Amino acid sequence: MYILDKLNEGKCIRFEKRLSVPPVTYLIVPVVSVILVLLLGGLFLALLGYNPVEIYGILLNGAFGNTYNFTETIVHAIPLMLTGLGVSLAFKMGLWNIGAEGQLYFGAFMATGVALFFHDLPTPLMLTLVLTAGFLGGALWGFVPAALKVFIGVNETLTTLLLNYVAILWVDYFIFGPWKDPKGFLPYSKVFPQSAMLPVYPGTRIHAGLILAILAAIILWIIIWKTTWGYEIRLIGENTQVARTAGINIAKNMLLVMIISGGLAGLAGMGEVCGIIGRLQHNISPGYGYTAIIIAWLSRLNPLVILLVAIIFGGLNNGGYALQMVGLPESIVTMLQGAILLFVLGGDILTQYRIKIHRRGCGV
Repeated sequence: MYILDKLNEGKCIRFEKRLSVPPVTYLIVPVVSVILVLLLGGLFLALLGYNPVEIYGILLNGAFGNTYNFTETIVHAIPLMLTGLGVSLAFKMGLWNIGAEGQLYFGAFMATGVALFFHDLPTPLMLTLVLTAGFLGGALWGFVPAALKVFIGVNETLTTLLLNYVAILWVDYFIFGPWKDPKGFLPYSKVFPQSAMLPVYPGTRIHAGLILAILAAIILWIIIWKTTWGYEIRLIGENTQVARTAGINIAKNMLLVMIISGGLAGLAGMGEVCGIIGRLQHNISPGYGYTAIIIAWLSRLNPLVILLVAIIFGGLNNGGYALQMVGLPESIVTMLQGAILLFVLGGDILTQYRIKIHRRGCGV
């Protein structure tokens, strides 16, 4: 319990755990948080001399204003869905996987290796291998911090965060060095063979990664809420000591959850290189792995809700490009995303705790 003691006034402010929380609160808090962010962003835009209503209109139109914009929003949403699902599974068990960005990059790296060195394979086998390689790449990058936590007690928040930079620099080394296209001037790998490219919906850039994300969300929902293993994951996340007393193998579960969490992010990376770009390149992600953290919390770690929230944030990313036409930097969208996370976390604290003021001190 966190205590702020005003000694000079003889008062004490306590945050006390609520005994029960009305279910509707979990819906109201994210909605109110988004409204407050829009108001705060509007105030910021007004101070810069812009009309907030006009700017938000441009943002909305850039995201959903026509068929092309909407399909591009879905394209941006696909990696957010997969990384959001990945980090939500880890969060559900109380593991702070901040490394989805690095796991995405390493999944893209592994898929690229298959596409470049096994380019003569038939399409069905090639697609199977790039999917497997993408998952395994992310899974490996999730397994490393999990193993460090399980076997020597290293905090996973630190290791997953730092491994992001390792993965990004690892990819940069290969595209500036051994895998650089000798015919190109920019840091790109060679173009993938057509057999390594995911099927796309005709007339759009929406690729089969969308189907993977939907299937993953359904499977995760079933696992978490309808299976014994899902119950173990939830119990470990709520009370590790109780789970240990119940005989649940916490170490094994940590390793499995982080492998799957990283693997889903790795599939997002595979989707970027095999579904859209067609080669490995510098900065394949504009921060999808970090945005996934906001999406997971805003969705209350519900896999099915993550799909919908990812579309909203995909719209923010896609609509952000339209803001540049009126002179606003695209980073304004990043500011809004960060503010959403801040308000959601603040709202979550007020949902779980209530503030009480004691006139005669805390008695501690």
